[in-house]
Amino acid sequence: MSPKKRTRVAQKPGDVVPGGSSETTVARNVTRKRKREESAEQPEGERNTRDGSSGTSYSHWLMKSEPESRLENGVDVKFGIEDLKGLPGQTGCWDGVRNYQARNFMKEMRVDHQAFFYHSNCKEPGIAGLMKIVKEAYVDHTQFDKKDVHYDPSSKPENPKWIMVDVKFERMTKRFIPLAELKKYHLKHKSTGGPLRGLALFTRPRLSVQPLTPDEFDFVLTLEDTDPV
Repeated sequence: MSPKKRTRVAQKPGDVVPGGSSETTVARNVTRKRKREESAEQPEGERNTRDGSSGTSYSHWLMKSEPESRLENGVDVKFGIEDLKGLPGQTGCWDGVRNYQARNFMKEMRVDHQAFFYHSNCKEPGIAGLMKIVKEAYVDHTQFDKKDVHYDPSSKPENPKWIMVDVKFERMTKRFIPLAELKKYHLKHKSTGGPLRGLALFTRPRLSVQPLTPDEFDFVLTLEDTDPV
């Protein structure tokens, strides 16, 4: 039997970082999502792009979370797409991101941007469904909670390092799109020049928040109407 997951009330709507949303509807009793983050932190000034070197902007995303129970400091960090569906309003906050580039990508997110919900660190990783951004970047309070697995003693309330966004479940994909299938297309497209040739899932695999080009997003969506390869 899985340990009982802790819940919390979302941050007040006024607690928004510069450029964030003024939207006042926030999720309540939200089960915290746990994303495995790469340990290497990038400089604060790194630009919010896939490679950190251009001014490209994005409106489609892939966001990873763990659908299977795993204890971290005594806390079950499980949060799959079914957990998001089960929240009030099918809406929750995407907290716990502790990597600078992933954080910067979340700062780029705008209301109504779409994202794939990606199941990671599990028996069969892959894309399980779609969600949309419903609240832009605001302060992630878990960085100040000493009991939280994502507590960051170097972050101060007067100058917080970490932010989160609110996401809302849209739908399941018509079929689960596994990592193994996406890799086959990625390798094929590297040779043929197809849309998944530079997919961040393979070029920056450890990032828990990844940008997608419109071509990448649209191609992945077509896969749900095709037979698995």
